[in-house]
Amino acid sequence: RGPRFGRRPRRFCTLSVGSAPTPTRMPLLQLLNYIDGRPVASRSTARTEVVDPATGEAYASAPDSGEADVDAAMTAALAAFNSFKRTTPSQRQGFLLKIASAIEAHADELARLECKNCGKPFLLTLDEEIAAAVDQIRFFAGAARQLEGRAAGEYMEGLLSMIVREPVGVCAAVTPWNYPLMMAVWKWAPALAAGNTVVLKPSDTTPVSTLRMAELMGAIL
Repeated sequence: RGPRFGRRPRRFCTLSVGSAPTPTRMPLLQLLNYIDGRPVASRSTARTEVVDPATGEAYASAPDSGEADVDAAMTAALAAFNSFKRTTPSQRQGFLLKIASAIEAHADELARLECKNCGKPFLLTLDEEIAAAVDQIRFFAGAARQLEGRAAGEYMEGLLSMIVREPVGVCAAVTPWNYPLMMAVWKWAPALAAGNTVVLKPSDTTPVSTLRMAELMGAIL
């Protein structure tokens, strides 16, 4: 007998609602404060999410630091100042040159972190921000050996008045979100060149590249 036209064998397709795989969220990078040459957990339990502007997705969790964290950072910076202020211009220049070389050696890594921070193009960040930051550090390394005092003259008989440049102490700095690493360099590099120490607070939306830079610096200072 021939086939019966108009009838086809039935084929069943089973659909399972909700069985499609859902994208898994990557664990957030857990950031710490960097105080006294090492990563330190915040005294505060509050956290804030750091978002990649290019995707709108959170990729890191940063401490929402409070007064106790600021006190710890300032105490450590003041203790460091007591010895750092006695370094010679030559020594400070050496530190800055080593830091510049370390940042240059990690340029790709820092540029990618900055892209994650700000949603910027990689090559633009590498060529126009990281390279510029390295050059600026080297500029201030040279300036460290150009500090000078000036004679102001004899205003009283037998007494010579002079202007002497001395370190002032701990410098507190705050940086914005748009050029986090480069603007951090503008803060700490001249301060260290002059013999001061620094407590720096990056923007709460873009802290990652600054923290990594601090780690590289901590291996040198």
